[in-house]
Parts: sequence; C-alpha cells; structure tokens
Amino acid sequence: MKQHAVSQIFDIPQFAYFEFGNPFTGSRGTLSFRITPGDQLTVQIWHSRLCSEKAEVEEQQEYPMNEEGFHSLLRWLESKVDA
Repeated sequence: MKQHAVSQIFDIPQFAYFEFGNPFTGSRGTLSFRITPGDQLTVQIWHSRLCSEKAEVEEQQEYPMNEEGFHSLLRWLESKVDA
C-alpha cells in the first residue's frame, strides 16, 4: 500500500526517508532536482536531463531539517514547475 503522497506534482518520499540521510533526485519535464539531507535540507534545481553530478545548478535553497522545513521545501519546489 502506497503511503500518502507528500506532493501533488512530484513523487517524493515521506520526510522519514530524509531523516535516515538519504538523498533523492527527480524531475518533471525539463526541471530536475536533488534533495540532500544534512544539518539542513538542501534542494538544488536545474533545467536539463543531465544527472546532478554533471548539471549546472541554477538555484539552491536550504530548509530546516524537520517536517515544517520539508513542507516548505516542497512548496518552493512545486512553485518552480511553471516558473
């Protein structure tokens, strides 16, 4: 059974996935992103199909490493889809 979706746009795992230190990459159309947990949650975006190691990051944001920060990150990332 699939857990409740955290985003209506992206198929991103629940916050617990990041609490265990797992990074996550994904895309929608030409927008690609990488979420990296640490002291903060860091999200990077770029517009290309290149992998995160080869892409030129266009924007980066950091959010607190907690549920509230995670949901703020999701709202920011979702706002970039049509930007």
